[in-house]
Amino acid sequence: MQTVDMWVSARSRRQAWRHAAAWTLLGSALLAVASGVSVAVPERVATEKAFLAARPCDGDRAAPDTADCLRTIRGTVLSAENVKSGKATVFRVRLRPPVPAPADQALDLDSHGDLSELIKPGEEVEVTAWRNVEVSVRHDGVHETLPGLPDEDATGFVGIALACAWLAALAFIAAFGSVRRAHRAATGRPVVPRVPFGVAKCVGVVVPPFAVALCVGRIWDTWTAVVMAVIISALIAVPVTILALRWDREPTPAPLPDQQPDTALSGSG
Repeated sequence: MQTVDMWVSARSRRQAWRHAAAWTLLGSALLAVASGVSVAVPERVATEKAFLAARPCDGDRAAPDTADCLRTIRGTVLSAENVKSGKATVFRVRLRPPVPAPADQALDLDSHGDLSELIKPGEEVEVTAWRNVEVSVRHDGVHETLPGLPDEDATGFVGIALACAWLAALAFIAAFGSVRRAHRAATGRPVVPRVPFGVAKCVGVVVPPFAVALCVGRIWDTWTAVVMAVIISALIAVPVTILALRWDREPTPAPLPDQQPDTALSGSG
């Protein structure tokens, strides 16, 4: 019986060490992704500042495609119709060539927006562009801002970096737990979690920070939302993680030594 227990304990230790190595590799990969994305953040921040500081171009001169000012491109609508773009429906507008870039490509507007009811083939529209990026479309006094503006990239990159860093921290915590289980199994005092690893634990540690980020994104804008998401997630995650580890990872008591019969007493009887 003791041989079987030792074999089970050795197998548990090997499994725990394998899990620790796997979690460490995953955490390192996520941390590398977060670092790589973070390197691109300063450039995106500089682009965001330049875009927000942009002013309309001088109307007396032709601005190049890479100009930091806001160009106004006027063109005649060639076609305007609702089309499928992936799973979504957009109001796609094409201008009659020749027209300067980026307005020479299709403009995807909101299929339920005001412009979708106003723009017809043969009418003239104004496209605002910055550094060869479409910013907005105007027609008959109504304008619509296009998605994917340059001031959205920086916060998106920061969000990806923070998400990868958070998941990396969780992976390293899991690796630490696996090492702890291996050490305690070697001493004959294995740690038995009250809640086994599965969907419940994954949802509990992964979903809340992203839910917080979604909520604060509806309350604050851009950088304020990022800062508040980090603060609120930290205020929630740190104490909850400590309490969860203390509650969930409760070690089992050490096994009692096998009691041998008292041969001396039995012999004297």
